[in-house]
Amino acid sequence: MMFATYLMKFATDVLLIAPAIIGTLLAASRLWDALSDPVVGYLSDNTKSSVGRRRVWLYAAAVPMGLGMVMMWSPPLSLTGWILVLWMTIALLLYETAGTAFFVPHGALGVELTPNYHERTRLFGYTHMISAIGLIMGLGFLQLMNMAADKRLMAFYLSLTAGLVVTTLIIWSTRNLSERSDYQGRGGRKPFNSFLDVFKNPHARLLLIMYAIETFGASSISLLVPYLVDYVIPLQAFMVLLLVTYVIPQFAFTPLFIWASTKIGKKPLWFIALLVASLMFFLCFWLITPGQFSYFIWFGTFVFGMCAGAGAVVLPSIQADIIDFDEYQSGERKEGAYLAVWNLIRKASGSVVALSTGFVLQFTGFVPNVEQSYSVQLWILGVFSLLPGVCYFVGAIIWYRFSFNEAEHAAVREALSQRSQR
Repeated sequence: MMFATYLMKFATDVLLIAPAIIGTLLAASRLWDALSDPVVGYLSDNTKSSVGRRRVWLYAAAVPMGLGMVMMWSPPLSLTGWILVLWMTIALLLYETAGTAFFVPHGALGVELTPNYHERTRLFGYTHMISAIGLIMGLGFLQLMNMAADKRLMAFYLSLTAGLVVTTLIIWSTRNLSERSDYQGRGGRKPFNSFLDVFKNPHARLLLIMYAIETFGASSISLLVPYLVDYVIPLQAFMVLLLVTYVIPQFAFTPLFIWASTKIGKKPLWFIALLVASLMFFLCFWLITPGQFSYFIWFGTFVFGMCAGAGAVVLPSIQADIIDFDEYQSGERKEGAYLAVWNLIRKASGSVVALSTGFVLQFTGFVPNVEQSYSVQLWILGVFSLLPGVCYFVGAIIWYRFSFNEAEHAAVREALSQRSQR
């Protein structure tokens, strides 16, 4: 939460790094992260270890992730200019690399836990609910940062706490998590072919296109929320409360989303969520006036949270179903390769957005810690609302063509079951 929502603003307003520079650093680190995902995905699929092909990666990532957090938020006060930029570059690369080593195997491990069509939705839905604990901690940290007179000192204490908690939880949870031993040694034999199979899978190919467009829009939201409430609408004191309004419906409605996915299907549920989110973002642009308090943003944020929650519940489940189809075609279990490609798409889209947002702020006349001109306010509002509105709408149109349903998945699982008994 802190990384996605506040790091860019912390860098421009507190560390006084130029928007174009920090935007470039964020873009480069995410691009590196995206390019390293396929490597980790392939290696994870083919790792052989007594503790499991996924769990060994989780152990290895624990300490570097915590250290990277501290470095990002706590550069020494003596560092300025290009040395500070170099420090942030190293910190971002360390955190993103460790994050890849954790998130790709972790996501692949979740996909492997159950082959049942609806049980997967329940699994990822309840996982999403449990993640509320981390998000609430992140929101609490944001509030403390928002209130702190000395933001650098507060960032040090918070990053140290977060780093220790993350490292401890990764080690503890990995020790207590079991892993399927029968999947070990069944990864793709050749790296190039493993990832080529992802793009050969027609269902995965369509989802990737849609996911790239949707993520491109979504990335702009998290980057620009702090700028929106600080410089466009007078809600800076309510930023954390606004984010709480976004987070609560994500988790409160998770049981409803799980139920709805079994009644109307995973595809229709996400399709409706994408269309509703698109409409609300367009309304944001027309109903929010720069410089004036907005009541509509509260309602819109609540609806955005509901739509995001629906996607968070069904998307991982759909990804798992698609991986089963790949096993039906190739006879291999390549969860790591698939998760890596999806992460590559997500992070590549995020890197483009971070780069473009930094340059938009830099060249529209943004000056940190002062009142912005109307044109800068309008640019911030436009990128926050119109960009995701268009992306969600286009994503919904593409998603409507998705065809891998429950009946087709059941047929694939039956064929795999028969194949395993031969």
